Amino acid sequence: MRPDSPKSTAAAAAPHRPSGAAITATLAGLMAFASLSTDIYLPALPDMKGEFGRGVELTLSTFLIGFSLGQILWGPIGDRLGRRGPVLAGLALFMVGSAGCALADTLPQLLGWRVVQALGACAGPVLARAMVRDLHSRDKAAQMLSILMLIMGVAPLLGPLIGGQLLRFGSWHLSFWLLVAVSAAMFLAVLRLPETLPTERRNHTPLARSFGVYWTLLKDPVVLGYGIAGGFYYAGIYTYVGGSPFAYIEYYNVDARAYGLLFSLGIFGQMALGFANSRLVMRLGSERMARMGALLIGAASLATLATTYTDLGGLPGLVIALLLFMSGNGIFIANIVAGAMDAHPERAGATSALVGAMQFGSGVFATALLGWMADGTPRPMGTLIATVGLGTLIATFAVTAWKRRREATMA
Repeated sequence: MRPDSPKSTAAAAAPHRPSGAAITATLAGLMAFASLSTDIYLPALPDMKGEFGRGVELTLSTFLIGFSLGQILWGPIGDRLGRRGPVLAGLALFMVGSAGCALADTLPQLLGWRVVQALGACAGPVLARAMVRDLHSRDKAAQMLSILMLIMGVAPLLGPLIGGQLLRFGSWHLSFWLLVAVSAAMFLAVLRLPETLPTERRNHTPLARSFGVYWTLLKDPVVLGYGIAGGFYYAGIYTYVGGSPFAYIEYYNVDARAYGLLFSLGIFGQMALGFANSRLVMRLGSERMARMGALLIGAASLATLATTYTDLGGLPGLVIALLLFMSGNGIFIANIVAGAMDAHPERAGATSALVGAMQFGSGVFATALLGWMADGTPRPMGTLIATVGLGTLIATFAVTAWKRRREATMA
């Protein structure tokens, strides 16, 4: 990864700067912490339920809540103190939280340590995105974010596989001890990264007052619009995560062992389109790619609605519709995040945090709503995905149109 400007301070920040490939791999690892922290212990949930009883599913929702709210803290901290130090602090907190989970004896202890784990884990994705924006202009940042998402797509594929294999050698505790080891390795890797935000570009507002920047960002229609668009889409993603097991396994009688293969199709799809985005975004621009992604998401959401209400195409029809919906991630999220950060590059950390919090917060809301709407069919999933898919489409086209009008007025 090379900065766009030869005067970038990143090159001078470290005398023994790691290679571009090493920097890219480290940033991708930081962005993968959310999926790795949730996916690796999923195979152990039945064993954990046998030990802790009902309520162990709350380990997922408490993590998402902590992950969503924690981003709000790390964004201004990263803009005030630089990127590398807060990332290291987050990794240290994640290590402590993971060790606490491994040593937990009761469900309340486990839930508490999951929150600590989440507060540390969210520093990585927030500040990794900000570091990309520190180094690159908007379209190049969107390209690099696509590459990072392409690499981090391996995490949700490998996480359950590794977690399942660990159960052959021990209990669910091993999954959390492995997360301790992974975070320690990432800590050492981040130590070698250059600082991408020099002192003169930092926000020197006292930290206690710097959180007021969120009000400024929320008043910007570009940031708010991209945040809403991303929030709608992430609501659809978590609706898919929460609803697809029931739709595939219980409604269509898919073998539980085959579910993982169907689930992985969406990941492969978003990786494929992420690769396409990394190739096309510099030529077509991130705004156009975001609109293309929103069109795909909107069309796929309507197809999902049709298949769940009419059984059009049966199981293959639903699988294809959801595959297209999930694949849209590859050409959508990277571009809207880059667009939001481009509006306030001097506050990239806070902007990244706000957009991320809106995304994961909408996921918590969507999963709760899906449970409330459950009626024994896949229709609630189809209804929610169609609603948020159209919301994604409308919000994306509205914000890009408003942005073009503002630029034309200022020209």
